Amino acid sequence: MGDPLRIKAGDRTADEIIDAIEDGRWIVVTTTNLDDEHEVTLRYDGSVYYCDTPTRLHRHESEAEMRTCIRKMGYGGSDGDGGGE
Repeated sequence: MGDPLRIKAGDRTADEIIDAIEDGRWIVVTTTNLDDEHEVTLRYDGSVYYCDTPTRLHRHESEAEMRTCIRKMGYGGSDGDGGGE
């Protein structure tokens, strides 16, 4: 796997995050909620996308589901592709 790419929420677009995890990188996103920092690991095993949170493992069966999660949770910034919120 190598070293994960560490980013803060919103530093990369959803497209950049998807491209990186599909290339085999793990992305560790630092999020802040009520002054508490948490890390979420985003990864892809070749068939399933994963969001490992401090309390739960989310599975997504498609790129579209993963992209929706990344946008909804604020892990990725705007893509500018017209598919945003």
